[in-house]
Amino acid sequence: MKNIKLIEVPSEIGAGTRGASLGIEAIKIAGLDFMSNFFVHFPSEKIETENHLLFEPIQSPYAKRIHGIYNMYERISKSVSESIKNNFFPVVVSGDHSNAGGTIAGIKIAKPKSKLGVIWIDAHADLHTPYTTPTGNMHGMPLATAIGEDNLESKTHDIDDKTSKLWDQLKSIGKINPKVLPEDIVFISLRDFEKEEKHLIEKHGIKVINTSEIRRNGVENISRKVLRYLSDCTDIYVSFDVDSLDSSISKGTGTPVSNGLKEREAEDLISKFMQNRKICCFEITEVNPTLDKENLMAEIAFNILQRSVNILMMN
Repeated sequence: MKNIKLIEVPSEIGAGTRGASLGIEAIKIAGLDFMSNFFVHFPSEKIETENHLLFEPIQSPYAKRIHGIYNMYERISKSVSESIKNNFFPVVVSGDHSNAGGTIAGIKIAKPKSKLGVIWIDAHADLHTPYTTPTGNMHGMPLATAIGEDNLESKTHDIDDKTSKLWDQLKSIGKINPKVLPEDIVFISLRDFEKEEKHLIEKHGIKVINTSEIRRNGVENISRKVLRYLSDCTDIYVSFDVDSLDSSISKGTGTPVSNGLKEREAEDLISKFMQNRKICCFEITEVNPTLDKENLMAEIAFNILQRSVNILMMN
């Protein structure tokens, strides 16, 4: 039986739309509405944020609030690595997806010799860099920091020295760079990405499984296929961005995209992954209740969270 530890990261400085920092409380409210004692059941830790930066002028237009993101990476990676070293299974509930870069760093700091696989369930690739970003929002960059990629072949901006230095520090946090090899990443339900990211996916041959393939082959087959593909990995991290769900249900997130997963598909898929012993960390992110009606997105997220953790407890 796994000892679960909840790590709450209400940070949203990597997002372009405001409100994701409220996602964790919204998920807790959903739990209360379902009369669940889930959130008092496990030890939890809340990570201090840099959300005050949202009220300050932006200094790095191509990597907005990067100094704050660096601080978040440091704090999250410390919390995740200490949890793993103390034999806890970290379940991270975070505001925006930039935080996942810190989670990955934490896993590698705790297990520097591990070959880490990443299952990235997301409408977006999050492979931009300050050199290629269309928005400057850092929730579009965590996987690039994890694979240590600048993507200079697709460069569209020149960045200042300070940003460049901080970007290099982000990639090398924990003194490990890269933390993940591109061939150890699987994208699930990816459907909205830019040509600069497409360049990296093709250059590195990163595995992509789209929504229609999941519908065609079924969750059972897909989960087997993914785990077989990652069979060389010693540890696997699952990152679930709620915008992987179809935009008809994922109103309560900053960047909804059509042709996504149905709630049941996401829940069944994640549950299948959670049965695998190599899974070492699970993260759920990008719930934004300010964009939602009736707290629907948080309720869906809570159901997925609760079912996933129940499966971890049983294994």
